[in-house]
Amino acid sequence: MVILGRDRGPRSTLVPLPDTARLGPVDVVRVGLLGVRGRPMRAILSGLGIAIGIAAMVAVLGIGAASQARLMDQIRSLGTNMLSVGPGENMFGNRLQLPEEAVDMVRRIGPVTSASATAQLEGRSVRRTDRIDPRETKGITVAAAREDLLGTIGGRVGKGQWFNAATSRYPTVVLGARAAELLGVDGPNRQVWIGDRWFTVIGVLKPVPLAPEVDRSALVGWQGAKDLLGFDGHPTRIYERSDENAVNNVRDVLAATANPADPGAVKVSRPSDALEAQLAAKNTFTGLFVGLGAVALLVGGVGVANTMVISVLERRQEIGLRRALGAGRGQIRLQFLTEAVTLSGLGGVAGVLLGLIVTSGYAHAKGWPLVLPWPAILGGVAASVAIGALAGLYPAGRAARLPPTEALNGA
Repeated sequence: MVILGRDRGPRSTLVPLPDTARLGPVDVVRVGLLGVRGRPMRAILSGLGIAIGIAAMVAVLGIGAASQARLMDQIRSLGTNMLSVGPGENMFGNRLQLPEEAVDMVRRIGPVTSASATAQLEGRSVRRTDRIDPRETKGITVAAAREDLLGTIGGRVGKGQWFNAATSRYPTVVLGARAAELLGVDGPNRQVWIGDRWFTVIGVLKPVPLAPEVDRSALVGWQGAKDLLGFDGHPTRIYERSDENAVNNVRDVLAATANPADPGAVKVSRPSDALEAQLAAKNTFTGLFVGLGAVALLVGGVGVANTMVISVLERRQEIGLRRALGAGRGQIRLQFLTEAVTLSGLGGVAGVLLGLIVTSGYAHAKGWPLVLPWPAILGGVAASVAIGALAGLYPAGRAARLPPTEALNGA
């Protein structure tokens, strides 16, 4: 520009360009996508680390939420109003006995709605044939069961039938789900060897979450156990259900009621507590896997930062040309920062989609309710954008500091 002075001759002055040029949001995204579109394979490999980390976090949290929902539904359907009573041990480690009339005494507690019992038969084993060594029990116990047991523990027959007044007196047996699996029995009308005689299988139970000990038991009718196996009538485990609001009150008097002579020799437990402990354990492992996903996300961020540094080195002449055409440092910085955020954001979106696919597929295969982990979905995308911004700060600053002449020379 030529400026005419009053007392001086003409002189030339270079009007400085602004340090930053204004770009609209659409222009910022367009410029940021230049590097991504120009090197698609590198962009895919760089965003893969981010995608894997986000997918792992979404899948773990989604599967954990589905499992938790299923377990909570199971707890609600089974009820938390069941307590179980078992004998304690003396100072020598020997198991004590509950009175024969303990079940009837428990039923007399006001809020109790039902009570039943099983009795483990010591020294008895169940085998497929009488040729198998009695010591090969496979962890299966033989127990006497009252006719009203299933209604109290919430059990169901998978195949065959449960005991009635007639079948409970004869050499018949109902197998728990795990016991039937270990014995290779898939239904009724099979025979197994218990004690010194054959017993006919009349039913196989479905798994009983609130009484897992029943799953590994071969159950014989209460009266049949007395007549055929020498059962003395003392129960080893009593199950009772009471009004939901009175569970704690019943728990306070249950030991003294089941064994008035020695309440200290009675153990009272709440089976649903085991399921809640299982839920807590699942949450612990979920936290562990989320931590592993976060590590993968961090590694992905390092990969993005490395890619952006290499991109700055490879595009020095492009940076110099843009600076020579008037782009300021702020614009160059914004270009590379936008590119890093875009790269990480695309990886985060891909990771969220992959995590949701894994979650829905796993939940469908297991028959669990699908629960979308919205905090993980939104947090995953936000985390990927934040990682991209952090990973792009140094490369963007380095690109902005390059002098135009040095950049154009490719030095």
